[in-house]
Amino acid sequence: MSNLPTGLKYTQTHEWVQQNEDGRLTIGITDHAQELLGDLVFVELPQEGQTYAAEEGCVVMESVKAASDVYAPVSGEITDINPALENAPELVNTDPYGEGWLFKIKPDGEVDMDQFLDADAYQAQADSE
Repeated sequence: MSNLPTGLKYTQTHEWVQQNEDGRLTIGITDHAQELLGDLVFVELPQEGQTYAAEEGCVVMESVKAASDVYAPVSGEITDINPALENAPELVNTDPYGEGWLFKIKPDGEVDMDQFLDADAYQAQADSE
């Protein structure tokens, strides 16, 4: 795998999770996931203010290969979406951990970040797929 920041947490469904100082979480998909999807042509983001349950699909990504859902890692309210993806979905391919972030979510309660995988555990899972 070409790019896997150690300062982030990961889900088994290939999302990365970054806890912000204000308690919100920034969510994107991993470099591994974007490689599997191929060149993205469209990203359907959730609406700000919408609420989701943990593990509920909230983003649809369409590539030249397939369509895939992205899941909310925790229950909560969407507070921000990445507006740049509307006109440039390829940012997820070129910079999945930076300009290609998808959304920010305000969790319903306290979040135990240890529920997510660290980089080594995620790497092991991705290698076994």
